[in-house]
Amino acid sequence: MNRKQFLILLILVLVVGGGGLLIYQRNNRSWENSAGNLGGKLLPGLPINDIAAITIKNGSSELHLARTENLWRVHERGNYPANFGQISEWLIKLSDLKIAQSQEVGPSQLGRFALLPPGPATNTGTEVEFANASGKVVNSLLLGKKHMKKPASPQAQSMGMGDEGWPDGRYVQVGGVTTTLAVVSDPLENAEPKPEQWLNKDFLTVEKPAAIAVDFPEATNSWKLTRASETNDWQLAAAGAKEKIDSTKISGVTSPLSSTSFSDVLPPETAPVAAGLTNVTRLTIGTLDGFTYIAQIGQKKNEDYPVTFTITATLAPPLTGTNSAAVASQARQKTLTEKLAREQAYQKWTYLLPTYTIDPILKHRADLLVTETNAATATPPATDK
Repeated sequence: MNRKQFLILLILVLVVGGGGLLIYQRNNRSWENSAGNLGGKLLPGLPINDIAAITIKNGSSELHLARTENLWRVHERGNYPANFGQISEWLIKLSDLKIAQSQEVGPSQLGRFALLPPGPATNTGTEVEFANASGKVVNSLLLGKKHMKKPASPQAQSMGMGDEGWPDGRYVQVGGVTTTLAVVSDPLENAEPKPEQWLNKDFLTVEKPAAIAVDFPEATNSWKLTRASETNDWQLAAAGAKEKIDSTKISGVTSPLSSTSFSDVLPPETAPVAAGLTNVTRLTIGTLDGFTYIAQIGQKKNEDYPVTFTITATLAPPLTGTNSAAVASQARQKTLTEKLAREQAYQKWTYLLPTYTIDPILKHRADLLVTETNAATATPPATDK
């Protein structure tokens, strides 16, 4: 090798080595910056008290939660009340999330982490936007694929954890940044644009029923039960000479809607035919407090019944005066008046009630009566001694 060739080789070594050094230093600074964020909050200073709207997008689905007059509502369900406790807890969780890992990635690598913008393409993420009362977006978050914790042993795999393990975190990006990727130690599994998951499931409650009637499209199946007080036995209205209630068969119908929840609601503009409210069965419940609940029950679809409600009340006037009985009566009157106003607000929507709530009520008249076999068993024939 002559002197000229040696100098050319030396220059090439210096160029390649210098370039490698620059790349190393750049990557090192990147990881140093990332390491500086480790343990820090993902959304520092998130103004949770100022947030008045939340939008969640995934694929072609969107969910809009909005706070109006201090009440959170679900836009996709006709502005039905949202679960304030769930939203509040979720915002607090997000404001406290800390970065477990962080790194810089190129735009071409985002698909690997399902962090492409929401849309019809594959490998897209879930976008969450937070806005204030004026509609200004104060922060946003893009949620990618879940970070999986690998099983520690073959025994763990055999216990149903599988080869991939279980989610222990999630890849995320903040504020539309396209190069900084972080991992948080929470999979954030409820961050989905599914309206039914965000509804307030606190619902009407029927207390002290005194009359229960079910009117079927086939009139011979209809029935009505009544009682004079909470301690009286239930009686079958307009009972025939051979009709006698079987107390073991009516236990499932004498506390209707006492602790009611629902699967979902339909927007108020949903047409009765589309909602399945044709050829309905009517449930009427009167209570000792003067409330009347009328439920129109449609045709079962999958595991739910569509149901609408009409709620009225004729409340007895409270006692007058200032003695303890009068004060208690007045307080009770106030409670019932507030209950009526609260429950009448539920009349706008059609509810999808699960079969386990409705099926026990929809018994035919014959299903409530003592059968000849049961009667013979209950009263054995006399024998000669």
